[in-house]
Formats: sequence, C-alpha cells, structure tokens
Amino acid sequence: MSDVLKTERDGDVVTLTITRDHRMNALTSTLVVELREAMVAAVQQGARAIVLTGEGRAFSSGADLQGDGKDALSPDLSEEIEKSYNPLARAIADLPVPFVVAVNGPAVGAGMGFALSGDIVVAERSAYFLLAFANIGLVPDAGATWMVARSVGRARALELALLGEKIPAEDAKAIGLIARVVDDGTSLAEAQALAKRLAAGPSKALGMIRKQVAHALDHQFTETLAEEARNQREAGFSDDFTEAVTAFREKRKPAFKGR
Repeated sequence: MSDVLKTERDGDVVTLTITRDHRMNALTSTLVVELREAMVAAVQQGARAIVLTGEGRAFSSGADLQGDGKDALSPDLSEEIEKSYNPLARAIADLPVPFVVAVNGPAVGAGMGFALSGDIVVAERSAYFLLAFANIGLVPDAGATWMVARSVGRARALELALLGEKIPAEDAKAIGLIARVVDDGTSLAEAQALAKRLAAGPSKALGMIRKQVAHALDHQFTETLAEEARNQREAGFSDDFTEAVTAFREKRKPAFKGR
C-alpha cells in the first residue's frame, strides 16, 4: 500500500490520486516512479481509461524542494529528470488508452506539466496553473515546454514561462491550455464520467487517436496523411470497427470491447 499514491478501479476506469496533501501533493522521485508503475500496471490489467487527480487542496505544487532522505533532490537536477520525470512523461505519451486529468487545485511547475499531459483536462474554477520555474532560477520540465508551446503558441508560452504568473482556470481554458472548467469539488466526478464514457468506446481507436494527434503536432501535413492511413488500416481490421458496422446495419448501439 503506497503512502503517496492511491489506486482505485471502477469497471474499466482506474483513478490514480496523489496523496501528499500535507505538502500540497509535491512531487518526489518515489511518487513519480510509483505513478509511472501504476499507469503501466493499469494498462496491463485491462484498464480502458485512466484518471489522475490530487487529494485535498492542490493537484500538485511541483517538485518537493524540501525532500529528504532517499527523496532529496540531486545537486544535478538533470539526474532527477532522466530518472523519474522523463520516464513518466514518456509513459503517459505511450498510453494506449485515454488519459483524463482532474485538476482540483493549483498545478504548479512539473505538476502543471503532468496536468497538461491529459487528453482531456478538467479544472475546478478556483484552480490555477503556474510555470513557476523562472521564479526559482530553473527552466520548465516534465514536458511543460512542449505542452504549453503547442497549446498556446510561441508568444504566449514565452510570456507564461518568463513571467511565472498564475493562470486562473478560466483563463487557461480561454487560451487553449485546458478543455473544461467545472465548479469546485466536481472535477473528479466530471473526469471519471468522461473516462467511463471513453472506456465504453472503441478504446483501441481512441488510443491511436491520442498518439495520432501528438504525431501531427510534430510532423508535416504529408507525413500526417501517411500516419492517418497506417492507423486507419489497423483500425479497419479491429473487432470494434466490425461491431460498429454490424450495429449500424442492425440499427442498435455498438458494444465496443476495445480490441
């Protein structure tokens, strides 16, 4: 039983909750490694959607700068990034199922980077996002540079990263950082409802869609066309597509199995 991460399963949806509320869910090496392992395990055990949230006041206040013992920050911060942060970022990118994030409070620094990695990000009205790195003499990590620049463009990304100012949830939605804003205390329920909807869908195709969008952000139009064709070929041979066609002919709702 982890003392930094709670894992709960409801049908085909696995919810991961960071449980370091006493430190505003600050990230430690142990926590980040456990997050990655929990995501991998969820997929291996057949989860068809994953939800990530924080317990209590915050989603995550970023790296725990006061960590001690085995979780003390290395003097060479790149060591921490390569050991825990980057493997988690890659694991999220490689997920074959939808990933929904419920931002229940502040998402700061690396916490913001991991929050924005959600395919759908649901934030509460009082939540905010903060690229705090410049405020302490560091640079964005946890994929935040890519996430923010791809979401809002060069000018806005530089403003957010250089000034290190809070972005209220409503403003984050307005500029395209996140998809949804909900009333306080409801982000998890909303995220889980979305995850259940996605888990009941053709999750094989949905997993391909999330990767196809990421591919499109890094490639030219003609390369994207080729990627679409490759993925469509695989999707076309899936059981879910066969079921969808059969259901259409029989005038009923398809029962997707995620394969």
